[in-house]
Amino acid sequence: MASMLEYIKIILQKVSFDRRLFEKELRKAIRMLMPGEVKRLKLWCYEKFAAVHQPVLDTCFVTPNTIL
Repeated sequence: MASMLEYIKIILQKVSFDRRLFEKELRKAIRMLMPGEVKRLKLWCYEKFAAVHQPVLDTCFVTPNTIL
């Protein structure tokens, strides 16, 4: 069975075409995950989406424990 983090990665990939949807799902993910998972998600997101969604990532990942 896939972890919640893996499920969230799939969702983010599917909505990455739309900035608003991507930001909405990313904020929801940050609220749902444990701090260690948020750190892993942050690294993965910057690796995968920084070229397209850098401003969204910078806003959502202000601090590791930010709940937006």
